[in-house]
Amino acid sequence: MGLRTTISERQRRLGFELKQLREQAGLNAAEAAQRINMSRAQLSHIELGRTSVLTERLLELCHTYGCADEPYVDALVSMSEATGKGWWSAHKKHLGSGALNLAELEAQAASLRMHESLFIPGLFQTADYAQAIFSSPKLGFENIGEAVKFRMERQHILTDKNPPSVHAVIHEAALHMRFGSVHVVREQLVRLIELARLPHVTIQIYPFSAQAYAALSGNFVHVIPSTPRLGTVVLDHATGTDYLREPEHLNEYSRLFERLAENALNPVDVSMAYGAHSVKDSLALIKHLLYTL
Repeated sequence: MGLRTTISERQRRLGFELKQLREQAGLNAAEAAQRINMSRAQLSHIELGRTSVLTERLLELCHTYGCADEPYVDALVSMSEATGKGWWSAHKKHLGSGALNLAELEAQAASLRMHESLFIPGLFQTADYAQAIFSSPKLGFENIGEAVKFRMERQHILTDKNPPSVHAVIHEAALHMRFGSVHVVREQLVRLIELARLPHVTIQIYPFSAQAYAALSGNFVHVIPSTPRLGTVVLDHATGTDYLREPEHLNEYSRLFERLAENALNPVDVSMAYGAHSVKDSLALIKHLLYTL
């Protein structure tokens, strides 16, 4: 079987997990490969995500490494047997691996926790707002129409039959950024209120007056599947996308998000009576900004 020329984050993650299990078992690659009658080179390629692993061999490896966590092993098998194909496959010719990897991760998520400081999160953006961002000349985006279409299709997970829970902390600065006309900004703010009506969506605004955690954290998405130890923190930056997989990194970002949520305003709650909202409420702040536009 030939080696992959393009490796998805799911494939890299499976290899990473198998390598972690091997190292925790105190085995080097040669010792582990010998125990299941596999060449060291083949095992190395599996751990690097360069080639697939048969389910039988995967189970052998887990048994050799002494891993008895059945839900976790089942999740590894699912990762190994997945084809990687989904609605995002139609966009492979036009978009980079970062966008495709995020869509695949989101499709398997049980929950999403995100923080944005200057943009409304992509899952919440209107088409006009996204268009305004991608059209910014100094940002240098190409295939703008395709990028907007892709972003809108990502949002289908919010209305799927079994959607993930989505919790976003958005810095107040993002609400003031003028991407597009006043009408576009107004439409975007109203969209946030509408999305907050969904029972699985929680939106909090992090005000300028709060502590500095938001400034120190940067933007991130913590994608948490049904097996939380296989979660991923996704970091976007000017030169690409980073995927954090180490347990200590996942724990750190989990704690960071909890601090952000604790210091943010109370979530947008449209079910509350009009007079029940205080001035330190996310909905009240959004409505105030709508009034000033």
